[in-house]
Amino acid sequence: MDNGTRRAWSWHKQGLDGSLAGTSAAELLTKTGWARSIGGANPYLTLFSRAGIRRKQIDSDVAALKIHELPTARGCTYVLGADDFAWGLSLGQGAAEATVKVLDKLGVERREIKDLEDRTLALLQEAAANGTGPLDPKELREKLGAAVRSLGEEGKKKGASTTLPTVLGLLQADGRIRRVPVNGRLDMQRYAYTAWGLPAPQQSPEQARAKLMERYLRWTGGATLKQTQWFTAFTVAQTKAALAAVDAVESTVVDPDGLWMLPADAEAAATFAAPAEEQIQLLAGSDALFLLRRNSADHVAEEDRGLAVGREKLALTADLPDHPIVDRGRIIGLWQYDPGNERIAHWLFHEPTDAVQGRIQEVENWIREDLGDFRSFSLDSPASRQKRIDALNAASR
Repeated sequence: MDNGTRRAWSWHKQGLDGSLAGTSAAELLTKTGWARSIGGANPYLTLFSRAGIRRKQIDSDVAALKIHELPTARGCTYVLGADDFAWGLSLGQGAAEATVKVLDKLGVERREIKDLEDRTLALLQEAAANGTGPLDPKELREKLGAAVRSLGEEGKKKGASTTLPTVLGLLQADGRIRRVPVNGRLDMQRYAYTAWGLPAPQQSPEQARAKLMERYLRWTGGATLKQTQWFTAFTVAQTKAALAAVDAVESTVVDPDGLWMLPADAEAAATFAAPAEEQIQLLAGSDALFLLRRNSADHVAEEDRGLAVGREKLALTADLPDHPIVDRGRIIGLWQYDPGNERIAHWLFHEPTDAVQGRIQEVENWIREDLGDFRSFSLDSPASRQKRIDALNAASR
């Protein structure tokens, strides 16, 4: 494949070519990849860009537990479909257990953690039975009293000011409780907790790793060994075992240096042709098209690789400084939402076409009507991104 076709292949595998219009949120997340959630709006744009799903429907699916935000691969939070809850959650248990080791170094014994686990779970189960509803961390601390221990300045340095966050992580990691967004929205990082009781996964740890590998290779359309390990956090031995379990092949059909691919994808890629017509999307910087392999630079055309907003050239950035405007996998511009002016501030690398201008207007209207703002992550704010907005405005003139 040439570079343009290679980018279009990833675009196609991500369902950004319009092939998933009308798909439900849960189905789409299964087919194209879990949506990274860091208190930002990426999950909403992930579903809107691929299937036109609006925020009202997404929030309804969250409330109905058709989709949910859970800690999974690498202990990171993603929005998953219901069929993936149990086995996906099991992949993040190691990260939850790692926080126990931090508490151990701070002098907290496991029996103290177990006691707090039992008390917290009982409290949330009682609240659920009484119809009290989810409890936020402040309410939990007040009700648990002295059972929650402050770990002082040393704990703060290690990211553990009290014992409660670790216990909440442990309870969530095996589905005994779940975290609920207090206003029902995925882009506002304020949570309460409720008892859950999710059934244990039917898959063994080995089977869960193989399932993730199959999904990951299908979502990406092929990846290097290093890229698979970055996303999954599997050891070399676990990675090789998972690749063998899904009959993955190392193929040069997409990349001359070789990618690990599912056999069906290697066969399909051999006859794949890039679409002739423009397919314009505005995506989040954390969209799966880039995040799954952390290869945003590969989506910049050779003629644009020297471009930069600020000091760092686009071809040298592991993570994009702004959100991308993309055509068939090729990044053709950058954008940020300016809530003060209710507009998308953008910089296009070349003269805009009608399709580009039309899609920018569509996404601008969607943000205004559905979200009110477009936050990249939990601490993002209009004030914190103003320099980026100003830089994009200056570059576009």
